[in-house]
Amino acid sequence: MNEQGSIWLPESASTVAGDVDALFYFILVTSAIIFVGVMGAMVTFAWRYRRRSENDRPEPVRESKLVEASWIAIPSILVAVVFVWGFRVFLELGIAPPNSYEINVTARKWSWTFTYPNGAVSTDLHVPVNRPVKLRMISDDVVHSFFVPAFRVKADVLQGRYSYVWFEATRVDTFNIVCAEYCGTAHSDMYANVVVQSQDDFEGWLVENMDDGSLTPAQRGERSYELEGCWPCHSLDGTTLAGPTFLGLAGSTRNFTDGTSAVADDNYLRMSIVNPAQQVVEGFLPVMPQQYALDLSTEEIDALVEFIKEQQ
Repeated sequence: MNEQGSIWLPESASTVAGDVDALFYFILVTSAIIFVGVMGAMVTFAWRYRRRSENDRPEPVRESKLVEASWIAIPSILVAVVFVWGFRVFLELGIAPPNSYEINVTARKWSWTFTYPNGAVSTDLHVPVNRPVKLRMISDDVVHSFFVPAFRVKADVLQGRYSYVWFEATRVDTFNIVCAEYCGTAHSDMYANVVVQSQDDFEGWLVENMDDGSLTPAQRGERSYELEGCWPCHSLDGTTLAGPTFLGLAGSTRNFTDGTSAVADDNYLRMSIVNPAQQVVEGFLPVMPQQYALDLSTEEIDALVEFIKEQQ
């Protein structure tokens, strides 16, 4: 297994990466050899049997049973090898060890949320090194695809149905998570990190990130802003994204696509979360899913309003 990566593949950092890479390189090298052989034969035959004069005729070519049997047997053997090898890797990738640590994953436009057995929640995936981790994944809206290139694992994340993927990281480091299925305007911004930690550091992180009930409403709203995926569309620094920025939003006058306007008071902020398509601000499209309000409790919506009001 090449941990540093190559021109063909990125760095590798999981127990299954070596098997995936070996199969890939076998197919690559075999295909290259066959390609060179076929192209070489074409060039050789084109040159050898080219017409040299008007009356030139090539000599009759006698059939060879050995050649005919070879180009049937050899490709069949190669296909069988790739099938058996690939099926074994497929089973290895699809069946998690029974002692796997299970984490819930929620995908939505355009962010990831990871929920741990003790109740801790994060927007980056924290996992222990040298321990199998199983992800139970579901989408709030459209089809997404969870992909960690360094681990060689990829799986679609579907709405209304759980999908699963597992891996075992082999070293402490930070790796990229990307969405490999086009999912809308900010698809290219839907990324996160896998933070691989030692077992002791991971357990310490779990304890530190448990909700002990000491957060203020605005702080809870900030947590929802991060965990519920508000940040890919609503910036805090005035940058225009898919949705209006939260900076200076509270108390400002909002002009809507239907020609009306309103002051962004508490009721407006709440309505914009609960029913985002009711009043669409000029210059923006009604792309915010209704699912967000369904996923939030009344307390969480109130906390988000408080957080938005602090962004001045």
